[in-house]
Amino acid sequence: MTDDDIAVTLRAFALQRGPGKTFCPSEVARALSSDWRPLMQRIREIAATQPDLKATQKGRPADPLTASGPIRLGLA
Repeated sequence: MTDDDIAVTLRAFALQRGPGKTFCPSEVARALSSDWRPLMQRIREIAATQPDLKATQKGRPADPLTASGPIRLGLA
């Protein structure tokens, strides 16, 4: 699995949900692999580089690289 595979899947989830809706990064990980937990950090890293995505935690903007605990991703 490449970084491009992850980026494409992140974007697809965001576009599928549409503006104002979010998804959990684990949904992307589960879509990419049955052994999804090891992908979680890489998904956060790649999400942080996508200008069309935003991360939130408890409804507030968050940095996917430094946020501790669950985050949500959506269209910026």
